[in-house]
Amino acid sequence: MIRFLQPWWLLAVLPVLALAAAYVWRQLHRRHYAMRFTNVDLLRTLAPKGLGWRRHVAATAFLLCLLVLATGLARPAIDTKEPLERATVMLAIDVSLSMQADDVAPNRLEAAQEAAKQFVGELPESYNLGLVSFAKSANVLVPPTKDRGAVTTAIDGLVLAEATATGEAVFTCLEAIRSVPADGAAGIPPARIVLLSDGYRTSGRSVEEAAAAAQAANVPVSTIAFGTDSGQVDIGGQLQRVPVDRMALSQLAETTQGYFYEAASVSELKQVYQDMGSSIGFRTEPREITQWYAGIALLLALCAGATSLLWSSRLI
Repeated sequence: MIRFLQPWWLLAVLPVLALAAAYVWRQLHRRHYAMRFTNVDLLRTLAPKGLGWRRHVAATAFLLCLLVLATGLARPAIDTKEPLERATVMLAIDVSLSMQADDVAPNRLEAAQEAAKQFVGELPESYNLGLVSFAKSANVLVPPTKDRGAVTTAIDGLVLAEATATGEAVFTCLEAIRSVPADGAAGIPPARIVLLSDGYRTSGRSVEEAAAAAQAANVPVSTIAFGTDSGQVDIGGQLQRVPVDRMALSQLAETTQGYFYEAASVSELKQVYQDMGSSIGFRTEPREITQWYAGIALLLALCAGATSLLWSSRLI
């Protein structure tokens, strides 16, 4: 079915219809004018006997050419179904105050940001990618998208805050995954969560609850630990120890059939999604066919010119 992307341009059809009406009116009154034309020999030259209906062919083709061109201004389009990969990866990055510890150079947060951007660069372009940051609560900074630039920009803009809601990060990621449009496919898309943190939950639902929810949704959670047992940060003028909770992070990964890393390389991170599978949906997109209209108009113009030359020795 043809629809128009800029339908207001269809108003351009009105002058063409007016011109066509004027042509018809002129032909209907042609006999009246012919009777008042006294030079019969000249009249016979202008409208040779036997031309009949053929004298209207060139004009009709020309008017149709104008009509098609005027319609083309409205940008005609047809709806087409485009295949759309639904597989989704969610990045969850810890922005708690403990992530400013510099036991990992230059500090835990910047190391996590660098690892996340490397992961973004390696992830297949067809996959959706989203970003969640978490401290006292978890927030979707970028919903699942194929726009890698938006994710990278959001990673660079992460800001530290108090507390650590590791469990809430997983639940928020699961909600974002469920928000991916079905586009005709069945169920939630194949998905993975990659959680970058230094561990210890201090807020929100427990890591065990989150692991159970991810396991039930069949969404593996891979975790990457940043920091050492000797990490320290200055919080409110007091130096506090912030060791890494490897146990919680590794158990979260193990329960959900994900991977646990401490110093993950790019090649290791590929394991996160290499067996993820695919889910293809279909998105309806308009495909502009203005060029078809231009081609038809050109053919009609050529037809008008050719018939006019053939039957009257004039170009229109």
